[in-house]
Amino acid sequence: MHETSPEHARDTLETIYRNESRRVLATLIRLVGDFDLAEEAMHEAVMAAMEQWPREGVPANPRAWLVSTGRFKAIDRLRRRARFNASLEEVALQTESFDLAEWDDQHIEDDRLRLIFTCCHPALPQEAQIALTLREVCGLTTEEIARVFLTTAPTIAKRIVRAKAKIRDAKIPYEVPVRSELPERLDSVLQVVYLIFTEGYSASSGATLTRTDLSEEAIRLGRLLLALLSEPEVMGLLALMLLQDSRRASRSSADGELILLEDQDRSLWDRGLIEEGGRLVEQALASRRFGGYTLQAAIAAVHAEAPEASATDWAQIVGLYDLLLRANPSPVVELNRAVAVAMRDGPAEGLVLVEGILRRGELEDYYLAHSARAELCRRLGNREEAVVSYRQALSLAKQEPARRFLSRRLRELGDRGD
Repeated sequence: MHETSPEHARDTLETIYRNESRRVLATLIRLVGDFDLAEEAMHEAVMAAMEQWPREGVPANPRAWLVSTGRFKAIDRLRRRARFNASLEEVALQTESFDLAEWDDQHIEDDRLRLIFTCCHPALPQEAQIALTLREVCGLTTEEIARVFLTTAPTIAKRIVRAKAKIRDAKIPYEVPVRSELPERLDSVLQVVYLIFTEGYSASSGATLTRTDLSEEAIRLGRLLLALLSEPEVMGLLALMLLQDSRRASRSSADGELILLEDQDRSLWDRGLIEEGGRLVEQALASRRFGGYTLQAAIAAVHAEAPEASATDWAQIVGLYDLLLRANPSPVVELNRAVAVAMRDGPAEGLVLVEGILRRGELEDYYLAHSARAELCRRLGNREEAVVSYRQALSLAKQEPARRFLSRRLRELGDRGD
């Protein structure tokens, strides 16, 4: 134990819980083989730390301490339950046999990677895979996940409960699949990792534009996946995340206001991430076995190559969106293509496409679709229609920086909200 003040011990525990709790949980799930028991054990370990660390000092390896303490808490619970269910005694013995000395960050395979493959097992419905991973691997609340899915928190909670029950009842193993099984399991894992990144890169709601912890965690998982399986789409996804994350410092002002891509200070873009992402895009494209993530990364790379917004190669971006629409057709991709067409051919051309998408009703609740229409109307000088669409976008936006941006646009157009 390191001698420290009670205040420092509490601050250290708070930092570790914020940054490391999901890793601790992942290891406990592997050890005890049960999501809920592991979560109970982790919280009991944190409570024990709150009591002991201020008095006895912070341990040399705080995360290992939490794992070890959580393991003993789980064993105690299993032993109590074994009075009524004898089969749990074997689980308790297996958990007890864990040697903490072998638990080395540098030498054991990452437990969170094991956990994400378990959460993304094909025996689970895909929506449940994603919800479970966002909850258990990343620690998002059911409310946050519900906003990602555009559904309700009780719906998400039911999916998670059913998924945990399926893993328990089907005895789904907590492990990384063997190499021969990896390709078929990869699609769901990539989708989950990208959703984690997306929630971090552009938070679905709340006071801040980004959640850096989530985007950095997704990139870390992407790197782990690439080390495990050097597939083009893994390269493409990692490249996409790196290229998007390279713009993080320029996406909001010092006081948290949203800055559009065309107005960003490109000197703030992280050239190291751009170069790494660009190399991965080239490798993935050269394989000729790429898909949607690689194409999105290629679009991001074109933006990154432009020294200023006016130098952006919009013709190339539209062409890449054409390919992306064929590979992964969706109304959001179609909307993004429409915006690119507006930049290439003028706002009138883009507006025709955006209004066509909105008429179909598929993006009626997507604030960015209304915001795109408003922006194109504004550029065409159609103030009344711009106000209508900005108001609609504002009514749908949940993220505070986005809401402030939309409100500012309305004020610029002289709208008083009556």
